[in-house]
Amino acid sequence: MHIPMVDLKAEYKTIQEALDAAIQRVVQNAQFILGPEVEAFEEAFAAYCGARHAVGVASGTAALFLTLAALDIGPGDEVITTPFTFFATASTIVHRGAKPVFVDIDPQTYNLDPHQVEDAITPRTRAIVAVHLFGHPAEMDPLRDIAERHGLWLVEDAAQAHGAEYKGRRVGTLGDVACFSFYPAKNLGAYGDAGAVVTNSDEVAERVRRLRNHGQARRYYHVEVGYAERMDGLQGAVLRAKLPYLDQWNEARRAAAHRYNQGLAPLDLVLPYEAPHVRHVYHVYTLRTDARDQLIQRLAERGIPTAVHYPRPLHLQPAFAFLGYGEGAFPVAERMAREVFSLPMHPHLTPEQQEYIIQALREEMGR
Repeated sequence: MHIPMVDLKAEYKTIQEALDAAIQRVVQNAQFILGPEVEAFEEAFAAYCGARHAVGVASGTAALFLTLAALDIGPGDEVITTPFTFFATASTIVHRGAKPVFVDIDPQTYNLDPHQVEDAITPRTRAIVAVHLFGHPAEMDPLRDIAERHGLWLVEDAAQAHGAEYKGRRVGTLGDVACFSFYPAKNLGAYGDAGAVVTNSDEVAERVRRLRNHGQARRYYHVEVGYAERMDGLQGAVLRAKLPYLDQWNEARRAAAHRYNQGLAPLDLVLPYEAPHVRHVYHVYTLRTDARDQLIQRLAERGIPTAVHYPRPLHLQPAFAFLGYGEGAFPVAERMAREVFSLPMHPHLTPEQQEYIIQALREEMGR
């Protein structure tokens, strides 16, 4: 049985007519950089998130970088974030000339532990970047309280959490600014790289719009030195065509997660946690076991793909050795890096495919 980790071919087939029409509009209009398709998607995605503004950019990494630039974070500043996330969360801080300051994670949600954040604040701290990892929102209320008490920006890295909810509100408006990635495998994915900055701040949105396009306030009038980080018209059209299906696809992911949970409950595995006040959108379905490496090898021999997000936490990456962290600095993140692995997860995963995976795990784990 062939079981893909992510099935973009199946996704295309379900909405082929809408996607083909969207792509054709771009080709016919020849608006390949920004343009009306990007503007229409920005308006629709802002409304979806419940925000005033969404600014389309070239990638999720660009969204993070331009957000930090728009907040004037730079040399001498510190930004608190998690060591258990994708590299770009911290690399964009370094690219701004600032210093990432890591704080350990909660062992249930794998997100930034608010109880440890305040101890990491110094006079140089300017912002907190909270990642909604794997589709589970970070604990935003206490982080908001900390940010307000200390006069800090609160940024959401929502690259894996399109449509997730925290206390009835969608991610994207829980902090001052939110950064989304539309990498093809995301819950809402483009046909290439793309991202967005979402905010209720008119000033931040306008600054990001300028910075993404060489600092132009209008054509050939540059008020600052910006960057070439614009969203392509094709990506805007594709994302606009897919957005109406996002909630349906997220519900399919949640149903698949429920089937996994029921089938795997008897096994000696730590299943994904969902806090009672959040709506998890299961960008990935992540398990834990201290026998991970042997187990995923045996699953591979049965034709079942897995993935490990992330096998080495950021504070132990060679590129961040200059920060001076060592082994044992963040024990929870380090343990998760040794134990987590993800099973296939996408809206088109069938019950038959899941049953094959569940049965294989039961047999491999002796039950």
